Amino acid sequence: MQDQLFTYPDPDDPYPIPAFKRTAFLKPLITNPLIEVGDYTYYDDPEAPEAFEHKNVLYHYDFLGDHLIIGKFCALATGVTFIMNGANHDMRGISTYPFAIMGGSWGEGFDIDAFRQLSRGDTRLGNDIWMGRNARVMPGVTIGSGAIIGAEAVVASDVPDYAIVVGNPGRVIRRRFADDVVERLLALAWWDWPIEQITRHRQLIQGADVAALEAACQSFSSGEGA
Repeated sequence: MQDQLFTYPDPDDPYPIPAFKRTAFLKPLITNPLIEVGDYTYYDDPEAPEAFEHKNVLYHYDFLGDHLIIGKFCALATGVTFIMNGANHDMRGISTYPFAIMGGSWGEGFDIDAFRQLSRGDTRLGNDIWMGRNARVMPGVTIGSGAIIGAEAVVASDVPDYAIVVGNPGRVIRRRFADDVVERLLALAWWDWPIEQITRHRQLIQGADVAALEAACQSFSSGEGA
């Protein structure tokens, strides 16, 4: 029996739907070396998805060096925003006003290294994350793979894998699957499969039969095909 011919989008082409350029793969559009985005992660914006790294990643200053790292196959709705560590003010003194950056003698004695130590670190998103419209992620947050972030949510603390977060402040309302199923899904890590196998088994990935997906993974891992 002849193998079926499968096709799939080019992750280096920013516009997978040429007639619908509001939806764009981010990886080929990113120029900032402090931002990393995995294959097939897209941002949807009717105005300019190309401006994502400037309009949606805020207070991201080179001198602080914090990274925004987004995995593969994430879906980011219009207005999703990442607040980076440059938004933070020093809270150790009486005033939080940023005197040092305003110039003149106000900058005397400013210790940039001490300020960097206040950083909350890199912001990291796993794979296969769906973020709703106008969701906002605060500095240094890690969002696990398979998570869903509701529209308008403000995420200020880490999110477990396959959790659903809503509200301001964002709170986990439930896990999408039982803990043992989450462990199996993370072990499968389907987003790291060769794209040919993802395409071949796309319906299983979209389905709800974890055992069938595991069987498919074992099949192509052993060289038996699909």
